[in-house]
Amino acid sequence: MLFNLLYPLHVHAGLHWLNVLRYTSTRTLLGMMTALSIALLLGPWFIRRLQAMEVGEKVREDGPRSHARKAGTPTMGGSLTLLAIVTGTVLWCDLKNPFIWVALFITVGYGAIGFLDDFLKLTRTKQGLPGRVKLGLSFVIALIGLSVLFLVAYPEAVDPGQGDIRFRLALPLVDFYKHPITVGWSFASSLVLYLGLGMFVIAGSSHAVNLTDGLDGLAIGPVIVAAGAFLVLCYGAGAVIGDQHFNVAQYLKIPFIPGSGELAIFCAAIVGAGIGFLWYNAHPAEVFMGDVGALSLGGALGTLAVITKNEFTLLILGGLFVAEAVSVMLQVGWFKYTRRRYGEGRRIFLMTPLHHHFEKKGMAETKVVVRFWIVSFALALLALGTLKVR
Repeated sequence: MLFNLLYPLHVHAGLHWLNVLRYTSTRTLLGMMTALSIALLLGPWFIRRLQAMEVGEKVREDGPRSHARKAGTPTMGGSLTLLAIVTGTVLWCDLKNPFIWVALFITVGYGAIGFLDDFLKLTRTKQGLPGRVKLGLSFVIALIGLSVLFLVAYPEAVDPGQGDIRFRLALPLVDFYKHPITVGWSFASSLVLYLGLGMFVIAGSSHAVNLTDGLDGLAIGPVIVAAGAFLVLCYGAGAVIGDQHFNVAQYLKIPFIPGSGELAIFCAAIVGAGIGFLWYNAHPAEVFMGDVGALSLGGALGTLAVITKNEFTLLILGGLFVAEAVSVMLQVGWFKYTRRRYGEGRRIFLMTPLHHHFEKKGMAETKVVVRFWIVSFALALLALGTLKVR
């Protein structure tokens, strides 16, 4: 908004210094600082409001004993994080860019699902939204966003010389982008595969982050790291640098998606808002993000992966979230199988998601969190390293 209002003034009003706003790097920094300021400055007031409304966390009865003290801690703090992300993005991005609107739609839509789930947990039933309803709504929002992306955003942004990039996938251990999935497929089949994979990536990422959100600062740390890595990936996919129009994507041999560089501002806003939230979410947490924060942040990461053609890179970059989700699926599957086979359910882990397993083994909560942060940072470096082998 401010970009669209202020940038034209460098010509029409003679304010030449405003020309600096044309650089994505400048607006990326401004977006990050805006989101960080909102999260930090409004945090104390927001926490007091949650306390006044008695919006407190309900702790699992079968969880680690140390979690008993967390009962009553204000939750739904992700609402402020979401506000900071949207504000930082809208103020400094180019509002004519369709990628921005798709990313914001899915992020806010998933936040709305999380808000409803949190609200039901606090006011009606501890279980919140039924799992099938929550997953179904996630797929619907992802489908709407992907449809807009396919029909509106890509046709305006893709260089015709690259072919129909909408159907291209980043496959591991091959020359990533030479062979679109349309080879040997009809257009309709390719479209179904594209939409199906996209919905799986976005919804899966969202719910994986939600499962990870169980300890003070555990989820937001890896989200900050992943958003920082996606900042690099988005900028590389869409940036043209300097008067000689140096094409970063062509140099890195990744798809050039004009306009996707603007998503670097969105990524920066996530980083800024996440750091601001972490100030209050660090152990001992003064506020929890709740589903409204976890679902929206996970959906944002999945959307960034789909737009920039980094679906499989997300498996590496978000490996920590994948491990948390897989631990739950393995635990549930094995328990059901052994109960049917032996008449008594058995467990692989002491407790899931995975971070609770380490707590049950006696590891301090802060040590689990910091070590998971280290793992997420290492995975982010590995994911960025794939740029050199494509």
